[in-house]
Amino acid sequence: MSYTETTTTSWLTRIKNALVGILIGIVLIIAAIYFLFWNEGRAIQTYRSLVEGAGLVVSVDSARADPAHDGKLVHIEGPVKAQGTVADQQFGIEANGALAIKRDVEMYQWVEKSESKTEKNLGGSETTTTTYSYAKEWGTRPVDSSDFKQPGHDNPPFAINDSETTIEKATVGAFTLEGSRVAYLGDEAQIRLSDADASRIAGTIATNQPVKLNQGDLYIGQSSTSPQIGDMKIRFERVDLSEASFVGAQKGDTLEPYKSSNGREILLSAAGRKDAAAMFQQAQDENAMITWLIRAGGLLGLFIGFKLVMSIFSVLGDIVPFIGSLIGGGTSIIALVLTLIVGPVVIAIGWFAYRPLLALGIIAGGAILAVGFAYLRRKQAPAVAPPLGRAA
Repeated sequence: MSYTETTTTSWLTRIKNALVGILIGIVLIIAAIYFLFWNEGRAIQTYRSLVEGAGLVVSVDSARADPAHDGKLVHIEGPVKAQGTVADQQFGIEANGALAIKRDVEMYQWVEKSESKTEKNLGGSETTTTTYSYAKEWGTRPVDSSDFKQPGHDNPPFAINDSETTIEKATVGAFTLEGSRVAYLGDEAQIRLSDADASRIAGTIATNQPVKLNQGDLYIGQSSTSPQIGDMKIRFERVDLSEASFVGAQKGDTLEPYKSSNGREILLSAAGRKDAAAMFQQAQDENAMITWLIRAGGLLGLFIGFKLVMSIFSVLGDIVPFIGSLIGGGTSIIALVLTLIVGPVVIAIGWFAYRPLLALGIIAGGAILAVGFAYLRRKQAPAVAPPLGRAA
């Protein structure tokens, strides 16, 4: 089942859109340059903070919170224990010893998908043909069917929502930490419900559909093998963790972020037992990965920005579609070249601004090598023999 819609955009309207695109492109270029520059500072400051922390950290016995280490950057590793019992209060599901309970909800619903094809017309206008198709799928987020192009594909609201309840406090040996900080390190496992659980939960859900067990989870609907729009699946999971490692500033019997000399905070965590060196190395690896991801995002932003700024030329050329396509290809190449020039220059300036001495040292080292290489070349060049004089 599908629905097709055809729209035509005039040449003048496309020119207006391109002019707006120029403004958006300029803003995007400025934002990309800012984030590329900022990212270099963030990366260098984080690197320095972690190097400083790796040189100061002290591994201590987690079985006892020694007051002598108060205020110091310490590393602990030990068994994890939840303080109290975590529960999904709405449905009365408890998990003794767990750090958190997660409630995952899915609903069988209509999903609208679209596929568009655009053709340029002589005179600069553009015709877009969009085909909308509809499919039934399980989804964890409600799909708003009120905006669907074709009526008759209505989704009911979610009768139940996802939820996550975390223990308030947990201990790692003798140290007490926020439950959420420990829970996110844990592993999830299904909580298999009983018939009594299903009966109790059925009385709290606003639905006329039957609520039944399905392989330890709940199914709301007539048949799990033939789902209908509005059917729901509910799964409960517990989060457990046997051991964990942390690095932070000791304050009594707890840990808080340690502020390094450049103002950056250090509070590292890992599942299982990991020594301090491994944790700091992992943090450095994560910092490098984040740095490259932001660089890639900034370069992409530059390319899109330059492309938007120059899009007016291809629109103007679209009076004859063939010419507009050639111009569009050319502006894409120019946008790529500008990105490959501006992006690295901004990164280099940012790196230079935050590490001027090292940058100058590298430049000076390169200059010395270049001069030395040129000197050796001149020294090794063969001497030119003087011309032979004429015989008398």
